[in-house]
Amino acid sequence: MTFRKALAAFILLLVFNSGCGSFAGTKTYKNPDYSPNDLGYLRIGMPDIPRLPADDWLNASPGIVDSLGGKVVLFDFWDYTCVNCIRTLPYLKEWYKRYSGDGLVIIGVHSPEFQFAKKRRNLEKAAEKFGLMYPIVMDNDFKLWNEFGNQSWPEEYLFDANGVLRYNHIGEGEYGNTEGMIQKLLKESDPKLSFPPVMQPVRPTDVPGAVCYLPTAETYLGYERGHIGNGEGHAEDKILEYPRPKTVKKDRFYLVGKWEVHPQYVRYAGKSGNGRLLINYAASSVNLVIRPDSAGAVDKNIHHSFRVYVYEDGLPVPEGERPADMRSDHSGRTYIAVTFPGMYDIISGKDFGRHDLTLEPGSDAFAAYAFTFGTACDTTGH
Repeated sequence: MTFRKALAAFILLLVFNSGCGSFAGTKTYKNPDYSPNDLGYLRIGMPDIPRLPADDWLNASPGIVDSLGGKVVLFDFWDYTCVNCIRTLPYLKEWYKRYSGDGLVIIGVHSPEFQFAKKRRNLEKAAEKFGLMYPIVMDNDFKLWNEFGNQSWPEEYLFDANGVLRYNHIGEGEYGNTEGMIQKLLKESDPKLSFPPVMQPVRPTDVPGAVCYLPTAETYLGYERGHIGNGEGHAEDKILEYPRPKTVKKDRFYLVGKWEVHPQYVRYAGKSGNGRLLINYAASSVNLVIRPDSAGAVDKNIHHSFRVYVYEDGLPVPEGERPADMRSDHSGRTYIAVTFPGMYDIISGKDFGRHDLTLEPGSDAFAAYAFTFGTACDTTGH
């Protein structure tokens, strides 16, 4: 492996293991050799499964709390707007399908990053969209997050049939190791069990040893964590009309037109067609967390559908780079329809590169929270 590829692999490991909005700090539980061996964790804080709430469950009855004895239990801390969490779901769904009949229980612990994701109906819609059938517990107050000492989205904790923590994984990746540990703990309970080979990677980025390009970092838009490129800066909790910037710097976002800036998000506050959200990015795919703000509605839970027009390098998005939900109007302009608070695919299926992205809100209900960017891998060395 060349020095360039080795450096890229190291950077990729850092990116994938960080998770969505992960918090820095020492990890109590860690598998230092990244192998499906028993975890050599420190017996402080949480050697056994913590007490679970009796209510606020999806896909489960309150009795699940008393039915975990003798089961191998995998806890997955996630958020339905987190792209890193979403990329783990194909594996979790398949493990549930493969092993739930052999004694595995998967529990999704939904600890929401944004306020709107605390609403039960939003989580229910997300679970339906992703086809999640395993139990999910709502952790809106981060009680379980804190009891586990969790620090990342996503993060997995695997307990054996005696309720003892045996394995922990932070962020994406190492799916084969996690599945191997699931099989090992199930066999400890019933040596007669036999299993299929572990899943093959579902994406090139999941292949062990993959060397991938470093994309633009996750970019928050609200003033709590965002770094706006406009010289005017963030107009905190008020409306400001931003002029079009003379230059757009790499990996910075810019606002054009009237915008209202909040701690977690920015909301367009002008007339349709006059506003822009700009960013120059390096990636192979782009996602954006959007919430229909319904600022003029009496009931804040009412969401109205509207369009967000999307331009790449000043032009409509080419057909080969359009996500499944993107459409074009009679004039050829490409757009996504916003109907639900969550993460939307903006650009997909393209080669890795640097481009200018322009979003034109079709409504003053457009509230945007955070961009995330996907990478692509160099497979020539594999």
